[in-house]
Amino acid sequence: MRNKVKEFREKANMTQEQLAKKLGVSRQTIISIEADRYNPSLILAFKIASAFDRLIEDVFDFSEVKGEIEHE
Repeated sequence: MRNKVKEFREKANMTQEQLAKKLGVSRQTIISIEADRYNPSLILAFKIASAFDRLIEDVFDFSEVKGEIEHE
């Protein structure tokens, strides 16, 4: 699942460490999310979106997930 975490974080002039601390996760978690190597839980995705005062759909691209559901 693609995301815009890095883009929103940089626009907010926030470091990975600052975002991680705000969300209660490790910096490594933020690194992995930004690199599309880790999909956060729904709760963490909501917290990330809320940290930027955005909707989850603004930060995360669910089109791949929707496509998988439609093919089942």
